[in-house]
Amino acid sequence: MKCVLIPLAPGFEDLEAVTLSDLLRRAGIEVVLAGLAAGPVVGSRGLRVQPDATLDEVMTSEFDMIALPGGMPGAEHLKNDVRVQTLLRRMGAAGKYTAAVCAAPIALAQAGLLDGRRATSYPGFIEYLNLASTICVDAPVVVDGKVVTSRGPGTAMDFALTLIELLVGRGRRDQVEAGLVRT
Repeated sequence: MKCVLIPLAPGFEDLEAVTLSDLLRRAGIEVVLAGLAAGPVVGSRGLRVQPDATLDEVMTSEFDMIALPGGMPGAEHLKNDVRVQTLLRRMGAAGKYTAAVCAAPIALAQAGLLDGRRATSYPGFIEYLNLASTICVDAPVVVDGKVVTSRGPGTAMDFALTLIELLVGRGRRDQVEAGLVRT
């Protein structure tokens, strides 16, 4: 079974974290929500989530992907957390998927994972970093190799469905999407 780590930092974007966790689980993917510290984590809109583990508890675990929800100041916390940066670099070096939505691509940039890649983010976040080798794309979801980025809360479902397709195939994505009655 594929397994995805979703780190939760205080101020995470509620809709993005819940959508990612829900859709990945609907696809039969194991999801580990890991708080940066022990106890419940409060999102940017006030949602309180009790993570499955702390980040310290899963640092040596194996994952197929790390997916970062955005939100502020959550994305800034992810960018500045040494453990998150270590995991991002380790996953990137191992050829595993790293993914981020909304403001969270700033954490990918901090880890050097956007160098020479096409990426998107919440309007202005990547551009603000003035990354010379990153090509900013105005698209809901951008896949460049093993790096996946997305725009924001409104694209969270497309983002999660793309991650499902990358991890377990188009057929499983189609099954999950059909159950959502999007059309």
